[in-house]
Amino acid sequence: MKIWFDGGLRDAEGARVSVFDHGLTVGDGVFETLKAEQGRTFALTRHLERLATSARGLGLPEPDLDEVRRGCAAVLEANPTAFGRLRITYTGGESPLGSDRGDAATTLVIALGEAARRPDTTAAVTVPWTRNERGALTGLKATSYGENVVALARAREQGASEALFGNTVGALCEGSGSNVFVVIDGELHTPPLASGCLAGITRALTVSWAGAKETDLPLDVLERAEEIFLTSSLRDIQAVTRIDGRQLAAEPGPVTAEAMRIFAEQAAADFDPR
Repeated sequence: MKIWFDGGLRDAEGARVSVFDHGLTVGDGVFETLKAEQGRTFALTRHLERLATSARGLGLPEPDLDEVRRGCAAVLEANPTAFGRLRITYTGGESPLGSDRGDAATTLVIALGEAARRPDTTAAVTVPWTRNERGALTGLKATSYGENVVALARAREQGASEALFGNTVGALCEGSGSNVFVVIDGELHTPPLASGCLAGITRALTVSWAGAKETDLPLDVLERAEEIFLTSSLRDIQAVTRIDGRQLAAEPGPVTAEAMRIFAEQAAADFDPR
């Protein structure tokens, strides 16, 4: 496998990041995950814009997006994959132990791994922990993912593939690696960014293409929603058919199915929607 590291392609086995890299020691970094199909990345421009936004929010130097584009293209060419996960990781680089950053250059790693296409349906659970809608990292796609690791493990223990969070005021927020949509009285809704959720790329496209409303929703809306679905880069749109033991329809409901159809049609027409 070839990865992009230190400004060029490297054999994955020989590429080494310092044990003092701030991304490793304190999680001082940002990242993007993109869907890759037949050598193409979906919504690359939007992902790069969010990478830069997250870096600014964390106080990291502005990433060289031209280099990131070159790196993505080089990795895709060097690792032919029918369907995969392209991961861009950008960290504070080698630094002293502790929270202060050093003067070394930032670290950029781009890697590609094969991925399985998601099924149309899945199960999810809510977890007792909250998202902080006013935190320093709120809305940033930072590498500090410990909370998500714990929450996803809880979901796996209960036979689900995703964990859903409320925020500090009891509103529905997001999943550990997804955004969430619900259907109430036949209308499609998703929490607003003010809830503390990540500004998901697939979320934004779904809001635009499927006409979803951004609405403050209590966490218990999941108990009465007619349909629920998740969005993320590798899920696209995935229906939730079981939530906390409550069984919904065995197949995607009519609103979800229509959103899936629209998303697939629009994405096929433009692989880099602006």
